[in-house]
Amino acid sequence: MTRLVVVASGVTWDGVKGSERQLAESLVRHAGVDVLWVDPPVSPVTPARFRGESNRVWRPLVRRVAPRIVRLTPVGPPGWTRPGIRSLTWPLVRAQIASVLRKRRADVFVACHQHDLLGRWGAFDVLYGTDDWVAGATLMNQDAKFVLKEELKALARADLVLAVGPELAERWAHAKPVVFPNGCDPDAYRELPAPGPVPDGFPTPVAGLIGQLSDRIDIGLLEAVADTGIGLLLVGPREPGWEPDRADRLLRRANVHHVGPVPFTELPQWFARLDVGLTPYADTPFNRASFPLKTLEYLAAGRPVVSTDLPASRRLAQETPHVHIADDFAGTVMKVSSVERTPDAVEQRRSVATTHSWAARAREFTRLAGVSANR
Repeated sequence: MTRLVVVASGVTWDGVKGSERQLAESLVRHAGVDVLWVDPPVSPVTPARFRGESNRVWRPLVRRVAPRIVRLTPVGPPGWTRPGIRSLTWPLVRAQIASVLRKRRADVFVACHQHDLLGRWGAFDVLYGTDDWVAGATLMNQDAKFVLKEELKALARADLVLAVGPELAERWAHAKPVVFPNGCDPDAYRELPAPGPVPDGFPTPVAGLIGQLSDRIDIGLLEAVADTGIGLLLVGPREPGWEPDRADRLLRRANVHHVGPVPFTELPQWFARLDVGLTPYADTPFNRASFPLKTLEYLAAGRPVVSTDLPASRRLAQETPHVHIADDFAGTVMKVSSVERTPDAVEQRRSVATTHSWAARAREFTRLAGVSANR
């Protein structure tokens, strides 16, 4: 019988396609398992931007979203993250998961957040840390002390702990974590289509950020790039609270084009438009413990990268000269974007991305969790 892996995600299935969804899809494709994907809980008053493409949800939703992948959107009480209410949330979520699992036992249960889900299913329990949740608590309007308390409980219940990088692994050292970096899908960018459309007269070369516009991004670096006069392309959703006045002014500039949210399948045309990819992360503990997906995706598309001094970027820069760690961010962007793109350089960038493919990550996960297609 095909094995079942439950992935309890920190983000909704139809939000930005990040680490958790890409790993889940790769496990189906390369390990031959079935996946039950569990969204974060929603309530009837959850804002649209937090519930993905779902309408207002009054009862749990279960539907097939892809071959061998079933999605559960559980319902929680309004204000489910607030003190006094959150103690009700996770028993409710567990009951809804148990209802879906009534006829089929989970073989592996992967929690991609610190909430109270592990150690209850008779499965092999995995805690998958894609970010440093304690460092990011303030960004998510959460109580860092409570997050740490829940995180320690989850670490104690896990049979396997995966940390996105050495920085998080060091903080979790007592749990003997395995460093499990993010990956990419090189095949998605192997043959790029025609570049996505930009306004008439849009300047070249084009530097671009493909990803969310949020507090993780140093807007000052984007302003400095725009000041050079080259084209600045921004592709991805904008968080409403992200530097509202400065962002409005930045997006009004003639040499800045913001595309907004784009489905994953439409991203290649925007990578094709770039001469250089940007990873302009702010210097914060949360970012220092991260492994930006976008950096690998730029390389998979054959583009050079200019990044702030993140540990993950430094590690990639040891594998390829095409990841540039910049003190003078705008000046480095200007220099890198003016270099001719050669077939050898494109192939070298793509070869590095291939070593970090989600297929490789799925094979590693299969080995670590003892997952195979059949019992």
